[in-house]
Amino acid sequence: MNNPVQKHRVVIVGGGAGGLELATRLGDSLGRRGIADITLVDKHRTHVWKPKLHEIAAGSMDMSAHEVDYLAQAHWHRFRFRLGELTGIDRERREVQVAPYLDDEGRLVTPARAFPYDTLVVAIGSLSNDFGTPGVREHALRLESKADAQRFHQRMVNACIRAHAQTTPLRPEQLHVAIIGAGATGVELAAELHRTTREVVAYGLDRVDAEKDIQVSVIEAAERVLPALPPRMSAATEALLRELGVDVHTSAKVAEVLPDGVRLADGRTLPAELVVWAAGVKAADFMKDIAGLETHRSNQLVVLPTLQTTRDADIFAIGDCAACAWPEANGGKGGLVPPRAQAAHQQASHVAAQIRRRLGGKALKPYRYRDFGSLVSLGEFSTVGNMMGGLIGGSLMIEGLFARLMYMSLYKMHELALHGVVKVSLDTLARLITRRTEPHVKLH
Repeated sequence: MNNPVQKHRVVIVGGGAGGLELATRLGDSLGRRGIADITLVDKHRTHVWKPKLHEIAAGSMDMSAHEVDYLAQAHWHRFRFRLGELTGIDRERREVQVAPYLDDEGRLVTPARAFPYDTLVVAIGSLSNDFGTPGVREHALRLESKADAQRFHQRMVNACIRAHAQTTPLRPEQLHVAIIGAGATGVELAAELHRTTREVVAYGLDRVDAEKDIQVSVIEAAERVLPALPPRMSAATEALLRELGVDVHTSAKVAEVLPDGVRLADGRTLPAELVVWAAGVKAADFMKDIAGLETHRSNQLVVLPTLQTTRDADIFAIGDCAACAWPEANGGKGGLVPPRAQAAHQQASHVAAQIRRRLGGKALKPYRYRDFGSLVSLGEFSTVGNMMGGLIGGSLMIEGLFARLMYMSLYKMHELALHGVVKVSLDTLARLITRRTEPHVKLH
């Protein structure tokens, strides 16, 4: 603090997989050595790895073991955390503008603020895209945050308790869940719900027949589930979902979400008490042309190969909110880097090195996405996936235990980036020891 030379100010907006990993890496290096001031801004107090939201929704994840408190992480890794939601960027003053933060009772916690930067990294992630479908905002639940997942879980448990307590016959939509979108989130949630709803009923709700009364449906507009992944992977996933009793509807476009179900474009109506929208990805609407920066049609910031935005070299974008070219996609035809956790992880590592190069007066290097394949966890039943590209020099379909271990390793890489080898090893050992004594499903 006594250094008369002002430190380089790095502001990271968004504490998802990429943003939190980047803040931790820079804090451990530049922050610890007093070279730069690192500030992370997020509208939530805690972080949960987004690919695990379906486990929270189903009630199969212990939040205390996987949730990261931003303030604590900042303290241990030499960066600052500031609470608030991004509302704008002033490129002339080089400031990010943050909205006031209110608690659950509407009381002011922090006022509107502005944080100055020398280097800004936007990593605010993505939201689901409802494509303007009628009824989605009013009647469908989303899985975009921990709060969304917890809200779904509470409504699911309440639905089971309500059905058990009532003396009248079940309505057609009762205990039916419709999941719109058969990407990774949709199919993972469907498989996880098959197990957890049956375990919830087993906790004394004996008037509910899980096999007869509970129905999970997956609705996909494309011709197959997991349409962005290889056909063989889609076929294996759909076969397992059907074996579990999940009702799979492909080539089914949703025309409207109703209070008690879903109306399809072909006129059919699927009754459902709970509807989850898990289709489409876009950046937040306020990102459209924010501060005069170039944006993609999905509101993503268009970036150069260096991950700098096209119109401002002091602003980087990573993760789902960045439209980053991937020349090797589609058999060499080109495309964008997909919105996956592995891309955010790679880009966080790359930008950490880029910022160090900037401070050292060195030229920046282009980012190249390395596709290590895709993995989809279907709960305790299976994990399926394909490994590609730099990992094996080709493409290989994997299933079963090996695929599950690979899926777990993706999360371990995230944990290692945040906590280091010693803490992750001890925490993993503790989870293995206590796993048999804990209930499999959370009822709160």
